[in-house]
Amino acid sequence: MSLSDERTLRLAAAALSAIGIGIATYIAIAESGGGSPVCLAGGHGCQTVADSSYSHLLGINVAAIGIAGYVALLAAALWPGDWGRVGGLTLALIGLGFSLYLTYLELFVIEAVCQWCVASAVVMALLLIVNLIRALRFGGSELAAPAPGALREEPTLRG
Repeated sequence: MSLSDERTLRLAAAALSAIGIGIATYIAIAESGGGSPVCLAGGHGCQTVADSSYSHLLGINVAAIGIAGYVALLAAALWPGDWGRVGGLTLALIGLGFSLYLTYLELFVIEAVCQWCVASAVVMALLLIVNLIRALRFGGSELAAPAPGALREEPTLRG
């Protein structure tokens, strides 16, 4: 694998993070005036979810938490090296866990599904996959390869 492959993974993670920021921002803006996101396929699932007590955690809109999470994932995608890899994987794992919890609430407690929330969960699942591949393929690569521009010692024959 070449370094350009990791660059592709980082770009994919950055693009997915930007999409997630867009989705979460739309939900937050729609809910800020007491409304809800518009369900594209019709129905009132988004309204029901937005009106539920589960749309806020400790007084904070869950969409705002999503925005913060996606911004952190974007930062991890832009951060080179193992810190970015481990950070992205950790954040995506936490984010997917939180998304699965919210999806459980939608299905079994609220009994309504918000299409935008599902879209966000799908984006988070894709971010986990991309960050997992990035971490597994390139984790520790700085230890295995010399830094760019570093001098290499050539082996000498001693005899």
